[in-house]
Amino acid sequence: SVNASNFAWGQECFIDELPHLAGKDPLQARLDIIKDDRFIKVLNMLAEKSNYYEKLPEGTGRGISIFNSFGSICACSITVSRSGAGVRFERVVSVIDCGQYVSADIVKAQTEGNIVMGISAAIKGGIIWKNGVCQQSNFNNYHVLRINETPEIEVHIIENGEAPGGVGESGLPPVAPALGNGIFAVTGKRIRNLPIDLQKLEFTPGFL
Repeated sequence: SVNASNFAWGQECFIDELPHLAGKDPLQARLDIIKDDRFIKVLNMLAEKSNYYEKLPEGTGRGISIFNSFGSICACSITVSRSGAGVRFERVVSVIDCGQYVSADIVKAQTEGNIVMGISAAIKGGIIWKNGVCQQSNFNNYHVLRINETPEIEVHIIENGEAPGGVGESGLPPVAPALGNGIFAVTGKRIRNLPIDLQKLEFTPGFL
């Protein structure tokens, strides 16, 4: 999703930081400042489908983000729980408003793929250059999330008659910031750089 993913990472992690500093709920804080009805509907559906306001077990947190790219609005919620010296992600819920669409199955499939690629970009090794030469050539050395690593995924589509937007890339930008915000929710530490090593994270004593 080219620049959209980089922009979303910075924007949505920063926007998440402000409500925490103010002692406010991150989702409600977004609703308080957003005036666009389409964004509001996406966030409200995300809250409903992810059971956002349901109390989570100890050692478990949830991160959210929302971003508009390629003519579509997509929000993501990722549930994260402590696991040894790190964390694991358990459930991803995505809500997309892409306006009019032809096939719900295609919208969901593309968004599921975006979630897998978004998590992969956030936690895998990425692209490395040495002496001007790319070290990755194909999927044998550029690692993508495998099926046994993939969390439970739900995709929900907003129904409306708006102009059609894209679905090939729109579901990816909110993924990494939702994961980073979820990690903060269980560790009390903000992630500033990607990729993230989920097995080696700092924890704020007494945070949860």
